[in-house]
Amino acid sequence: MNAIASTEKPALPRQAVIREVGLRDGLQSLATILPTPHKCEWIQAAYAAGQREIEVGSFVPARLLPQLADTAELVAFAKTLPGLFTSVLVPNLRGAEAAITAQADLLLVPLSASHAHSLANLRKTPDEVVAELAKIRATRDAAGSKTLIEGGVGTAFGCTLQGRVEPAEVLRLLQALLDAGADRVSLADTVGYADPAQVRSLFAQARQLAGERFWCGHFHDTRGLGLANVLAALDVGVTRFDACLAGIGGCPHAPGASGNVSTEDLAYMLASMGIHTGLAIDQLLALRARVAGWLAGETLHGSLWRAGLPRTFSEENTNL
Repeated sequence: MNAIASTEKPALPRQAVIREVGLRDGLQSLATILPTPHKCEWIQAAYAAGQREIEVGSFVPARLLPQLADTAELVAFAKTLPGLFTSVLVPNLRGAEAAITAQADLLLVPLSASHAHSLANLRKTPDEVVAELAKIRATRDAAGSKTLIEGGVGTAFGCTLQGRVEPAEVLRLLQALLDAGADRVSLADTVGYADPAQVRSLFAQARQLAGERFWCGHFHDTRGLGLANVLAALDVGVTRFDACLAGIGGCPHAPGASGNVSTEDLAYMLASMGIHTGLAIDQLLALRARVAGWLAGETLHGSLWRAGLPRTFSEENTNL
């Protein structure tokens, strides 16, 4: 093999999936409580724009997150849309039981690789969360439910409370989640500490460990590296990413965080690179404008909405 051939990178994937998480990760960070009819409009419009995976909420006590108190209603509405894969976040067994009763397609159990963040966010150690996931798996199986279980490892690249998080600990917890019965696992840069080199290295190891059970990359754009980190994950074969319309969201333990990767910016980048997402970007931008009206006074993010699509861009790129 000659020197040039040996340094060639594998081709980028031809397709990728964007899971919209604004209705959960985005809204839970905002003071505004969006009415249920508006959330249903959001789901309907995102579906019309081609979105086929949406995280609609979280089964947590309404007193803690009143923004997400209508999650069961949203799951029921989402299930009326053919082919829409509906997911929810659950912090514990009680939330998982509600998700199973609602017949969500997937429930996400969040785990923080940072011990300090885990205690602050969930009041459990990372290994206690693994044990909780094992109980959730047993409950799911006993119920004969088809709801998939995703174990998501957050603060995978560092933490505002703890500082450094060792990659070996992240991989240990990924394996522990799989051993406990997770159908899928994913990685999240919860506080926006990651850079592309770190992402390329850790995601490559995670995919080697979990194989086809590795599900998703979740990046925050806190320091402007969200899209660059997506590209690094694409380089090692990751093809599913979380994003929030208008870049809303963040983490209560990351002051000043600018939110998640923007759905419309990510969809544009992928389409411009010839990677099919099935999303109509003009419709996403129209939805963003509608949501911005509902969230008047809240800080929104993203770049594409300011400048618009370039004249050299063809909307046909989204339907390759």
